[in-house]
Amino acid sequence: MSLRPGSDARRETPLPWGQLGVLLAVGLAEPINCTLILPFLFRMVEGFDAVASPRDVSIYASILFTSFCVSQALTSMVWGRLSDRIGRRPTVLLALAGDLATFVLFGVSKSFAWALAARAMNGLFSGNTGVVRAIVSEIADDSNRPRMMALMSLMWNAGVLVGAAVGGLLADPATQYPRVFGRFELLRTYPYLLPCVAGSATTAVGLAVGLLKLEETLDVRRRGDCRAAAEEGALATEATRLVRSEAPCPDAPSTAALLTPTFRRILAAGLLMFLATAMGDQLYPTFAATAPSDGGLGFSPRSIGLSLMVAGVAVVYLQLVVYPRLTRRHGVLWCYRLGAAVEAPYFFAIPLLSLLAAHLEGMLGKSAPGPWLSRAGAEYCLMWALLVALLLVRIVGNVFVYTSINLLVSNAAPSKASLGAVNGMQQVAVLCARIAGPLISGSLWAWSIGNGLPYPLNSHLVWVLCGTLMALSWRVSATLPASVNVFAAGRADRAAQ
Repeated sequence: MSLRPGSDARRETPLPWGQLGVLLAVGLAEPINCTLILPFLFRMVEGFDAVASPRDVSIYASILFTSFCVSQALTSMVWGRLSDRIGRRPTVLLALAGDLATFVLFGVSKSFAWALAARAMNGLFSGNTGVVRAIVSEIADDSNRPRMMALMSLMWNAGVLVGAAVGGLLADPATQYPRVFGRFELLRTYPYLLPCVAGSATTAVGLAVGLLKLEETLDVRRRGDCRAAAEEGALATEATRLVRSEAPCPDAPSTAALLTPTFRRILAAGLLMFLATAMGDQLYPTFAATAPSDGGLGFSPRSIGLSLMVAGVAVVYLQLVVYPRLTRRHGVLWCYRLGAAVEAPYFFAIPLLSLLAAHLEGMLGKSAPGPWLSRAGAEYCLMWALLVALLLVRIVGNVFVYTSINLLVSNAAPSKASLGAVNGMQQVAVLCARIAGPLISGSLWAWSIGNGLPYPLNSHLVWVLCGTLMALSWRVSATLPASVNVFAAGRADRAAQ
């Protein structure tokens, strides 16, 4: 019996922690390595000779961040289709090995060209997300799939927060912690090597756990037998085929066949949401590092990392308790629309904090956001309280939209043999947004902070655009049918048996 919104007739199946724990360890590498560079990317680019003026920093930083996503977009469908063909386990392990080998290269970058090449190479091997989601869909059933997807989203959000915190706390350690790291010439020469080594350690742990514990979930042998039988089919008689055929071969349909009207609307809603969050996520560190007089907050890398980490405490409760309960009661689609409705106001509100930051800069001097604990007056505490509250709203929205879109995409797969393909297509949509988002936000931010135009064409421009895109995503999701709340591949496989 399928679990439908509002139905509690079926008790939730216990989670398969043996394999789920392995997937959490394996999947943690990508979000950490994706966001680890954000707190120091602005300062790193400032030190490259290619940057001619301070206002070019956001453009070069956007190009650097986008190179990772371009490489991912080029290979994401390849990883998904490869996993449908050779199996999930070898695909995951191959990607992790490549990720491990390339990430450290970014930490020893001394020029923009080197950093660009290293980041692009790393992106080629960062294609595990869609494959891992396919494995989760295969080992779950209708009763525990929302909680398992919520756990994977929790892992992603935790990785994003940990990556940002590690990047901010370990960047340029010889300057931040001179008593501990000041004597190490290597860290003075390569100030961003230590956080990249820390990120690579996470990948190494995931690779080791995957090698030892990850099990194959796709019946690759049966698919191979089916392909062999198909090749022999021209010589077989009808009677021979009837005797040999026990069940339909689980061959994945073509990409065109997967793009049903419903799936296209899911991808459209997701693409708008991905673009809004990609623009906002990439812009926030630049916005936080920009001087208040130019519409930013004037934060140091450490303060940026802390601000990204501090609001994430509520993620665990939201992912593990609130989201699964609301999904069982109201359905996945309702949860997606709730998340979009919650997050849209965040984008419109956060640039208002620059007004308070500019006031503080006038009161405390341009070094105000430095050792803020020792300099915090009532106004500075108020700014941090408002910032944490807004980031908490953002996290609530992210939990609901990202977890829900993952479930909606998996629910739309016609069979388990196509889960790698549909999740790969979703990952392409994510990466297209990550490619376009930073370029759009970086270019518009560089233009908006110095144009002297009124609202909304001033420093609020990018944030207003993000909020509008999220509202449009909410509108598109309103056109989806209620059938997207049910895992179609499970019903198709049971019908074929």
